[in-house]
Amino acid sequence: MAQTTVDEYLDRLADPELRNWDVVEADVYQRWQISGSASADYLLRRGLDAMEAEDYTAAYDHLTALTDHAPEFAEGWNARATMFFEQQMFGPAIADIQRVLALEPRHFGALAGLGVMLEDMGDTDGALEAYEAAHAIHPNQPDIQRLLDDLRVQLEGEAL
Repeated sequence: MAQTTVDEYLDRLADPELRNWDVVEADVYQRWQISGSASADYLLRRGLDAMEAEDYTAAYDHLTALTDHAPEFAEGWNARATMFFEQQMFGPAIADIQRVLALEPRHFGALAGLGVMLEDMGDTDGALEAYEAAHAIHPNQPDIQRLLDDLRVQLEGEAL
């Protein structure tokens, strides 16, 4: 039996009736973290471990080495965007998310993160667009649904 590709998992994830969406989501994240290069996978793991330890200097070093070494590996850019986001450095985070989305346009996590930053910066139209795009890719993800619903309520309140 052929191995299921990330695109096939993403196609399944888009089904609003999908019952085991959390399992499929985990499969997508697992596939996204496999670069095909042992050294790139090692740098990603080291960067994520450093972020978990809140050692952002080491995380930056590992993840920047990763993006330099494997510029076509979307998850390297996504991990570095997350590191910048956690430090409230939205400019570099958004720049890295743009690279993620150029490489993997259906990266719902990057889209949701982009929406959060845009909303925080006052760009509610951009945030709504990002949340709607993430929701279209992953309609069962409750965090994305909550972000979308909360912003819609806020925007409807402003329209009154």
